Amino acid sequence: MIRLFPYGSKKSKDKRDWNNCQCSCKFYGDSFIQSSRTKVVHGIPGDIVLKDGDIVSVDCGTYMNGFCGDSAYTFCVGEVDEEVRKLLKVTKEALYIGIQNAVHGKRLGDIGYAIQQHCESNSYGVVREFVGHGIGKEMHEDPQVPNYGKRGYGTMLKKGLCIAIEPMITLGNRQILMERDGWTVRTKDRKCAAHFEHTIAVGTGEADILSSFEFIEEVLGDKAI
Repeated sequence: MIRLFPYGSKKSKDKRDWNNCQCSCKFYGDSFIQSSRTKVVHGIPGDIVLKDGDIVSVDCGTYMNGFCGDSAYTFCVGEVDEEVRKLLKVTKEALYIGIQNAVHGKRLGDIGYAIQQHCESNSYGVVREFVGHGIGKEMHEDPQVPNYGKRGYGTMLKKGLCIAIEPMITLGNRQILMERDGWTVRTKDRKCAAHFEHTIAVGTGEADILSSFEFIEEVLGDKAI
């Protein structure tokens, strides 16, 4: 068994603290957001016991040299059912499919459409209420980056625009609920949810991925998604 403790509650060494970096709200005191099992996003770290077969999404924000970064990865705990593992695999694929569309001259709707089509073609739910975002000197900037949309619609993408693309995908339907803590978002049907995220810069021909899963997957080896 594994316990999730609140690693991120201390202040950053920078004059600016994590409270404003991760959630852009002074009431959230953690730099790591840990969402397990049926939780979609914004799970508050605590004394949560993970069991073999669980999944947990870790969403980490960082602030360095005046700029923010954001990334998320969903981990398997021990041996996970193939049905759940496939959800993670498809969600991660959707992230990179979205990134392929983050190029100069395309539109935000092209990113959302690509993610939505890949996930819904696998009969998964695409969360609408929470989306990706612009990122730079602030953690959450314009534009919003939905994981659904129409091709050819939305803001025109220009080279150098930095955004966080983060598919939040459910095993069942896309309906979600807010828990009583006012932060944690979970699936209404209590089925599993997956979340992967990269910070990227729009490029010409292809995007520049500014965050990395390299070290995570080096450690996980053949257990990586």
